[in-house]
Formats: sequence, C-alpha cells, structure tokens
Amino acid sequence: MKILGIDVGGSGIKGAIIQTRTGELLTERYRIPTPLPPTPEAVAGVIGQIASHFRWEKPIGIGFPAVVQQGVAKTAANIDKSFIGTNVEKLFSKKSGCPVHVLNDADAAGIAEMKFGAGKDHKGLVLLITVGTGIGTVLFTRGKLVPNTEFGHVVLPGRGITGEQYASDAVREREKLSWKEWALRFNEYLHHLEFLLSPDLIILGGGVSKEEEKEHYMKHFTIKAPIVLAKLKNNAGMIGAAIAAKRRYKEKE
Repeated sequence: MKILGIDVGGSGIKGAIIQTRTGELLTERYRIPTPLPPTPEAVAGVIGQIASHFRWEKPIGIGFPAVVQQGVAKTAANIDKSFIGTNVEKLFSKKSGCPVHVLNDADAAGIAEMKFGAGKDHKGLVLLITVGTGIGTVLFTRGKLVPNTEFGHVVLPGRGITGEQYASDAVREREKLSWKEWALRFNEYLHHLEFLLSPDLIILGGGVSKEEEKEHYMKHFTIKAPIVLAKLKNNAGMIGAAIAAKRRYKEKE
C-alpha cells in the first residue's frame, strides 16, 4: 500500500509517499520549516500544504512530537503547549481532507527500524534511543510496540536531572563537550536504563548515530546489552508513520 508519511519535527515538517510493503520512498522528501510559533492551526496548515503538494487524497500517517492517545496530544515537545488536549487526528484530517493516523514520532521511527532496519526479526526486548535536541525512547517486546515511553525524562540517580538534561546531543553542543565527555555521560544514562529494563538490544538513533561519528564514542560504552546504530536515519519517522497508518486503515476496513 502507498501511504503519505509525514514527520513533524522542531525545525521542519517533511513528507514523502511510502511503499509500506518495502519501506521505499516513492517520491523525494518535501520539507517545510516548522512554523513559529508552532501552534495547532499553523502546524495543521503545513500538513495540508504537504498533502496538497502530493495531490494526496488517501490515508496519511504522521509522527508527532508528543504522547498521543486515541488521537489526542497529551504532551508537547518542541511544539506549542496549546497542542495539549487537542485531537490532532481530527485537526490534521480536517486540514488535509484525508484520513489521518497520528502517533508519537519516536514510536514511528521505532516501528520502521523494527520492520526494515536494525531491529528486523528481533524478538527480544528492544530499546531504541533517539538522541538529538532531546532524548526519545521506544520499547518493543516480542516485536510489539509499548507506546509513548518517555525514558529520556527519567531522573539519574545522584544527579537530580533527567537523562535528556544530562546527555542529549543539544547538551553536548551547548556545553561544548568532547565526544569522550559526552560518551561518558551517555554511558551513565545507558547503565541506568539497563538496570531498569534489561534490554536484549539497544538501537541508537538521532543526530549522534552518523556512521562516521561512532568511532568517537562507542568504545566508551560499557553496558552488557549489544548496542547498534539505527539504519534508516532521517527517513525512519516518515516510514514508520506510514506503516502505522496502513495498520490503522486496515483495521477500519
């Protein structure tokens, strides 16, 4: 099935038509800067623009930076706080004129990685961590998603701050940390998550997961669980959102 997948980010909103059977992008990505302020009406307008660009009239899957339950945004990260309590599925559907399924953006990326990327065919407990402006987490058990986890916000023992406040990529850049300094911080965070969850595999995504950077920090990680880089990079959110929309669409048929 062909589905329009859209990924809503703090700096840009991008979309492409996805072949959900293979994860292939059938079009070039179309990106529009995230409006400022990123209010519900403004972001919905961009969703409508992307749908119009592709002349799309079928289901749309959207990865969105919030906890999303039954189509309603319960939190707001890198978007306007007025999104909280908004039924984003209804709003985006109205603006685009299409059936819309919205899910957490990290969950969308995780779905793609588990189907086509680093977690493919893995049946154990898999934890995907996306490290960028913040820290997003996705948890799968026996291939099934545990939605809306927020382990980036767990408070580190003895630190009094969250993993995101201590070891995100934005913190690395803002505090001008060397890769080793950042890696030692992130390793502390990884050990805490391993203590809490005992994952069988950790997949690392987001801004730090570029292949050319891993040699600077991977050697400093001392957790027991194997840790690998995500494979689908910046396309994961669009691909996973499209897969999720396909599943929802089939459920309603």
